[in-house]
Amino acid sequence: MIEMLEFTYYNTEKIDNLKDFFTVVFVLIDDVYNEIIPCEIKNRRNISDSKLSDSEIISISIVGEALTVDSEKAWFYFVKKNFKDLFPNICDRTRFNRTKRNLYSTIKEIQKYFSKLPMFANDNIRIIDSMPVPVCKFARAYFSKSFKDIASYGYCASKKETYFGLKLHALVTVDGFVSDFLLTPAGIDDRTAVFELTENKQSIKIIADKGYIDNTLKNQLEIEKDILLISLKRKNSKHPLEKRLRNVLSKTRRRVETSFSQLSEQFNINKVLAKSKWGLMFRITLKILAHNISFIINHILGNGKIAQIKQLVFG
Repeated sequence: MIEMLEFTYYNTEKIDNLKDFFTVVFVLIDDVYNEIIPCEIKNRRNISDSKLSDSEIISISIVGEALTVDSEKAWFYFVKKNFKDLFPNICDRTRFNRTKRNLYSTIKEIQKYFSKLPMFANDNIRIIDSMPVPVCKFARAYFSKSFKDIASYGYCASKKETYFGLKLHALVTVDGFVSDFLLTPAGIDDRTAVFELTENKQSIKIIADKGYIDNTLKNQLEIEKDILLISLKRKNSKHPLEKRLRNVLSKTRRRVETSFSQLSEQFNINKVLAKSKWGLMFRITLKILAHNISFIINHILGNGKIAQIKQLVFG
């Protein structure tokens, strides 16, 4: 069993500029990489010929996502031009992209590791929700071939519109950290994703909106996983929640809306520029990792409001 790194020994007090942010991200990624990634990956064939380490490639990618950069090409050349002191031997873009794509499994393992950190894992309350992830403009959906085996038509209630793509289901802590997530076709009912999303969860409470009301699901979660699913009631419910409890649940549930807003506005998670399903899934995983590592950095810095992540890169 892999032991958790002790993040309290980091003595970073503040981040003054983008170079500082790069450095902190790299140290975190490199420490976890060396702790959990198997030797056959770290010492794979021709790795000694690489100009950038795996940790450097992942760190460059994470910082780009945190800066709301859509174009991987533009970000690569920006880093190559402006951060020669950090990356003096940066490789060509083709090799960079190829290596980065091959690190998809590594990035998923790092994301899982961060999700198990005691600072987040010990919180036994989660908020569940979903958000749309369009893969193309609606008018082009019929002609889209790259995502037809994973995407479908779905409805976005907040925008009152139909879209073609995926749906991101997530469990979020009361602080806003995305502890678990799952991608499904857009047309999937939110309730059908709950068991897979809670695959590694036991004995927690989950706060949900009205879309998750299902007595059978609620009972199964309680019996099989000791999970209490607390859904907001419909207005015409025969058994409405007590007003004070309803207000508390509504206020808590807004936390997931804030996290989704961050993923949408700062990390552009519903505007992913990808030409393949693997490229799409890679970018989404990377964006969530970038979101979560910002929470961890705020924790290390001692920032009381760890969900305020924009100032880490935008000041």
